[in-house]
Amino acid sequence: MTQDMPARMLRLLSLLQTRREWSGAELATRLGVTGRTVRRDIDRLRELATRLGVTGRTVRRDIDRLRELGYPVEGTTGHAGGYRLAAGTDLPPLLLDDEEAIAVAVALRTATSGVTGIEDTALRALTKLEQVFPTRLRHRVAALQAVTVPLAPGGGPRADPAALATLAAACRDHEIVTFDHRAKHATDATARRVEPHALVAAGSRWYLVAYDLGKDAWRTFRVDRLSAPAPTGHRVPARELPGGDPAAHVAATIAAAPARYTARATVPEPAETVRARTGALPDRLHALDAHTTTVDLSADDPLHIAAQLLTLGPTATLHGPSELAPHIEELGRQLLRAARALSAADDKQPDG
Repeated sequence: MTQDMPARMLRLLSLLQTRREWSGAELATRLGVTGRTVRRDIDRLRELATRLGVTGRTVRRDIDRLRELGYPVEGTTGHAGGYRLAAGTDLPPLLLDDEEAIAVAVALRTATSGVTGIEDTALRALTKLEQVFPTRLRHRVAALQAVTVPLAPGGGPRADPAALATLAAACRDHEIVTFDHRAKHATDATARRVEPHALVAAGSRWYLVAYDLGKDAWRTFRVDRLSAPAPTGHRVPARELPGGDPAAHVAATIAAAPARYTARATVPEPAETVRARTGALPDRLHALDAHTTTVDLSADDPLHIAAQLLTLGPTATLHGPSELAPHIEELGRQLLRAARALSAADDKQPDG
């Protein structure tokens, strides 16, 4: 069924905004028309026009109208020719369906604390978005926000949003990037050239999973420790990540990272129970049997080992170097003082 010109333009624009580049055949498929009725020997542009129910001249005129409205639509030629929405000097309006608009609004309201300056920027963007929401969407977003409470942002270094944007685009386009990276405890940064694979958010930290061309190996980089990421313009075929799961890869990397202090705790509970209660990384849990689990603990600060022990519960048994003992005792005394202070305050309360 032929669409009228405004509806057709909006649908075409919506598709162009979701991906970097489309072929004519892909656009036609997304418009819900099967290829059974389209002859294979028709070139890509005529195929697009046929599936839209208009002539090729009309498609080109629609593209010209989008350009006049400020959308920098580029055309590519050849057998795989098509159209793509390129970067322009101004940001044109975005076309979002209901679910996309809700997803963006909720994401902005609960913006991650791991990105420098993101809270104020997200609030400004959310204000602009909510001003143009139809009533039905405004009510749905308000309901979601009423029951969604983000945790207060923590301390520590944060990722640069510009760096995240550059790396995300490189991951999407399989484009080699270069940057300077400063390793843990290092004073000087080293130049890296990598094939980026994925970005992973873990707590308040962002990690880049990439294949390091200089090391000829997969590496995980904390984004707040790299600077000046720059795309090279060189695109490569996607490389397969061992295991296929970037999040699991990062978790395993963190678990295996060297630390000044290490210990192991034995907990008389199933591994899944321990993980659910403590949020421990999977690679640090080892099921001895159906009812007993060991947990690897590590930290540069011995008090962090003691704090991790507390999350395992009173039945946990710790095995590790004796130098951890005074730090655990200090935490125990601190907790005892806090308990006594609470008891003393309760004794001073007047009887009701």
